[in-house]
Amino acid sequence: MPDIELTAGTIDYLDTGHPAGTDTGPGTGSDTGKGAVVLVPGLGFDESVWEEVTEDLRADFRVLVPVLPLGSHRRPMRPGADLSATGVAALLAEFLERLDLREVTLVQNDAGTAQLLVGVADERIGRLVLTSCEALDNYPPGVQGRTLQTMSRIPGGIFLLLQSFRFRFLAGMQNSLGGMAKRPIPHELVRRWYRPLLTDPAVRRDFSAFLKSTRKETYLEAADRLAEFDRPALVAWGAEDRMMPPATGRRLAELLPLGRYVEIPDARTLIPLDNPGALCAELRGFIATT
Repeated sequence: MPDIELTAGTIDYLDTGHPAGTDTGPGTGSDTGKGAVVLVPGLGFDESVWEEVTEDLRADFRVLVPVLPLGSHRRPMRPGADLSATGVAALLAEFLERLDLREVTLVQNDAGTAQLLVGVADERIGRLVLTSCEALDNYPPGVQGRTLQTMSRIPGGIFLLLQSFRFRFLAGMQNSLGGMAKRPIPHELVRRWYRPLLTDPAVRRDFSAFLKSTRKETYLEAADRLAEFDRPALVAWGAEDRMMPPATGRRLAELLPLGRYVEIPDARTLIPLDNPGALCAELRGFIATT
């Protein structure tokens, strides 16, 4: 995977490049930074959570997936970096700028990072897609979010909590990671996602910094700015989501002037795992009609 150095440190990212047959050479008039689809993973997930969506879309779009410092990143950030939700959103904006990506279709799942750019640094966003993520007053979300918040305030609490992800049964419990998906999550994915947190104290430091510095007010203030977003927006929510209730998604869509709300059937929070086909169909239709 390529990497890029940002203000807070170096992050990895997946880039499929332009689809085969696309004219991108000198003199073609094409713009290699225009119209990409950027998929943003959530808290504790890397690019693999988007794998099936990436494979589906790459035939027609340039797809990029930045691994932001949210726990599944392999490279710790610099000590003292702003890793609050707003700080991580600023890194996402910097990523778009450094790669000169424009008129991007920005797609977020789980952590509500993308919405924090609206009214702050959204000039490179052509379309916004929010799928089952923190929003409005739903922070920390569900029992999982409240547990993380509580343990982050206890010395050594995050390290102890993370030990449960070593075991298939504990990770698969409904009040843990298992509750975020409709079907059991393959444990090899769990091991992949949480290996950096389990093995690198500096990555745990970054993760804890996010949890300790992010507040409900962050998302409520972001909601106040959504009415300023004058471009197409799609809110696609897991119909069976327990952690991010569909009612939150409906309220979110109502705040966006050009927002449209859809529910993805047979899916909870991790829509890219539960029903990637339905999500891709919605994304393709949204892009084609806007």
